[in-house]
Amino acid sequence: MEQSLTTWLLPLLALIVGVGIGFLIARLLPNAAPNKLQRQVDDMQDRFDSYQREVVTHFSTSASLMKKLTQSYQDVQEHLSEGAERLALDEQTKQRLLAALHADEYPERRERLTPPANNEAPRDYAPKSGDGPGTLDETYGLKSKY
Repeated sequence: MEQSLTTWLLPLLALIVGVGIGFLIARLLPNAAPNKLQRQVDDMQDRFDSYQREVVTHFSTSASLMKKLTQSYQDVQEHLSEGAERLALDEQTKQRLLAALHADEYPERRERLTPPANNEAPRDYAPKSGDGPGTLDETYGLKSKY
């Protein structure tokens, strides 16, 4: 009996000690080897940070280019105005050229549309007129033989 007790007791004791040691190692060193999920989260965070930097760079570059484009447009407008003033042969031609150049700066006021006189919603059928049949009547549009 003593031998059967030792046969079961030693492996059971070794199992309990092994589980205890494994539990202690897992609790004390959780960050020693990050798991797959943590690596994925870190990778996604790095990609997101990189994307944010790219977006900021893109919009700051776009703003700078738009500023240059606006300045170039103003320089071309000024050059054309000076050329019209210097090179126009007569006063009427000069005035027409200058008016055409500055038409974009001061667009004419557009006429506003007036709202409809009645506030009735549009119909998807023709209204009935007089005593005749309505458009949904089966005899509508048919001529009688009599």
